[in-house]
This record gives sequence, C-alpha cells and structure tokens, in this order.
Amino acid sequence: MDPLTLGALVALVTVAVLFSGISVAAGLLVVAGGFLMVFDGLRSLSLMPEIFFGKLDNFALLSIPMFIIMGAAIASTRAGGDLYEALERWLTRVPGGLVVSNLGACALFAAMSGSSPATCAAIGKMGIPEMRKRGYPDGVAAGSIAAGGTLGILIPPSVTMIVYGIATETSIGRLFLAGVVPGLLLVGLFMAWSLYSTWRSGDASVLSAGNYTWRQRFEILPRVLPFIAIILGVLYAMYGGIATPSETAAVGALLCLVIAMVIYRLWNPRDLWRVLQDSTKESVMILFIIGAAGVFSYMLSSLFITQSIAEWIGTLDVNRWVLMGAINIFLLIAGFFLPPVAVILMAAPILLPIITTAGFDPIWFAVVLTINMEIGLISPPVGLNLYVINGIAPDIKLKTILMGSLPFVACMVIAIVLLCLFPGLALWLPDLVMGPEL
Repeated sequence: MDPLTLGALVALVTVAVLFSGISVAAGLLVVAGGFLMVFDGLRSLSLMPEIFFGKLDNFALLSIPMFIIMGAAIASTRAGGDLYEALERWLTRVPGGLVVSNLGACALFAAMSGSSPATCAAIGKMGIPEMRKRGYPDGVAAGSIAAGGTLGILIPPSVTMIVYGIATETSIGRLFLAGVVPGLLLVGLFMAWSLYSTWRSGDASVLSAGNYTWRQRFEILPRVLPFIAIILGVLYAMYGGIATPSETAAVGALLCLVIAMVIYRLWNPRDLWRVLQDSTKESVMILFIIGAAGVFSYMLSSLFITQSIAEWIGTLDVNRWVLMGAINIFLLIAGFFLPPVAVILMAAPILLPIITTAGFDPIWFAVVLTINMEIGLISPPVGLNLYVINGIAPDIKLKTILMGSLPFVACMVIAIVLLCLFPGLALWLPDLVMGPEL
C-alpha cells in the first residue's frame, strides 16, 4: 500500500479508536500494535515494550512529576483566593479593576500550578460570585476566568512545553523563555477586551471595587509573595546556570510543599497524601501517553508514513504561510477533541520536519501550537474549562459561558497573527538570555 494512503488509513482508524472512549495512551498502543502486526509481522510486536520504556528513559522527564507536585501543593491551599484578594486590594482604583484582578490572579496561579482546571476552580470560586455581585455581565465574569485558566500551559513553568521539548528534542529552557512574552501579550489582550466589554455594558459606579486601606493592602502580601518568589527562584536557578530543569523542579516542589504546610497549615497527613496521590495519577497519565506516543511514532516511521508526508508536503508549490495556516487549522480541530499533551506527542514528530523545511523556527512553532491548544480548552465539544466554570456557577448557562469565552478565542487568534508577523515576540527573550541558536 502507498505510504500516503496508509497514512490516511492510520489517521481514520486512530480517530475512530480515540472516539470510542478508550484512554489516549491505550488507544495509541492499540493502533500502533495493530498496524505493526498487519504490515510488519508479529515480530515487530516484540519491539514495542523496548520502545515504550526507551521513550521514558530520559532524565528531563523527572521535571514533569515535580512541577505537577508543585502545582498540586498550591492548588490544595487557599493560595488562589489569597492571590485574587491581594490583586483586588491593590487594583481597587482601576475602573473594572476586579476583572483585571481576576485575570492577573489567573496568570500568576496558572504559572505556579500549570493546570488550567485547577486555575479555573481556584480563582473562579471567589472571582465569579464577586464580579456578578458587583454588576459585571455573566459572560465577562465566566469567560474571563475560563480564558485566564488556559494560561497555565503557556506561561512557564509549563508541562506542555516540557513534553514538546522532549518530543522534538528542543531546549526546554528556550521553550520556557519563549512562552513569557506571548503569555504576557495574551494577558494584556484579555485585560483589554474585559475592560472594554465591562465599560460598554455596565455602570462604572457599580463596577468599581471596594475601598481598602494601605494596611489592608500590605497585610495580605506575606501570603502570596513566597509563591511569587518561588516562580522567580525556579526561573533564576534554571537560567542562571545553577541547576537543570529537573533539579529546579524538584526544589520548587519541595518549597511549595513547605510553604503550604507552614503558611496554610497543611499538616493533616490525609491532605498531604491526597496531594501526592493526585500528582502521581496525573504524572503517570502523562508519562503513559509519552511512552505510547513513542510507539505510535515508531510505527509511523517504520511504515515510512512520516517520511512520505514530509516529502509530499515539500513538493507542494504553495506559500509557506498557506502551509502554516493549514497546520493551524489542523491543530485547532485536534485541540477541540484531545488534551494538549496528546496532540503535541502525536503531531509534533510529524510536523517538525515539515515546519523546519518550510523555514519556521521550532521554538516559535511551540508557542503557536500551545496557543492553539489553549483555544481547544475553551471551545466545544470538549472545552474542559467551560465545564469547570459551569460546575462552579451552575446557574450560568453553558451557552452564556461559551459566548463569553468566544471574544477571548479571538484574542488568541490575534496573538497567533501577531506571532506570525513578529516572530521576535517568541524568540527575542530566549536569544537575549541564552544567546542565538547556532
């Protein structure tokens, strides 16, 4: 069978298997094993365990469970509420400052936890009722939190960036730095839209926040400054040449656990056990997908599907931006149905030779890919963040949450366009800190 035809068949079978409800990792293993057995014989199945565990034999993978523990320790405390309250007290004089506070809290909490659902839950439980009480439209209140929660996979430290770096063998340090400016750009776009929509639809006197004394503003800082110090410390250790990403992740996880125990009195062994248990479950899920995706990639390569697709696209006489537009559409559709980690592990090995042949930087592409995955988190039919918000505020209709999040989807599309027009938004900081790539 022609490799391109075989590739189309693999794609159809993979979609059918994943839509059956089976887990992503098990589905990839079933598809890979089936096609290897049919087209390469039973002997190829004996290689699957070696490939699976070989893909996990990477020291950089240790950073994934460590960053997950770091986020779980924060998510298990009142850190999100304190962060939200601190920003509210300091931004009380800004017109529409409450929605700005929520987005800022989402950005900081997402950077610490790396989890979109955890960010939505932690900030939304306090932010959404408070915004609604003060006259903010339901769409703005729900949509801003849903969109703000997606920032965790872009602003470092990001687990998805680690997964992309491992899948494509690119520098994790560069990937983290590449997400900083686009992440701040997205925060700015989100805030600009929220302030505009708030001003357009509400009474400024109703939308103003409460009055706080300077004492009230300063007394909340000791609860949140340690977490911000950890973020800055992790980044400094990584880029100051003090430690590797895995080592800094381990130190960050330990410090977050200590702060959760000291500041938030997380002494109960059951609570600590729950943090470690949840972290282990999420880590195993991601690592299982990584191993299964390695077997899936081996199947595509051994059947010459990956090479044939790259060669076929290389022969197409189309503008490279038309090609990038088609890739973005593919990523958007995939992100509607699959979690970001699964899309990255399945698509990155195939797309990397295509984008490099077309002259695109793989570090820059990682940011574009990640923003596409953010759109999937607030878009139906899966749209995980939409359902988290609906669970927090069940009296807000899912349609209202969706309509409120659509303008933020437009902000993400604008960010992708700006990245295409100005690639330096993603590449300037990595080149400044770590030097240009040779």
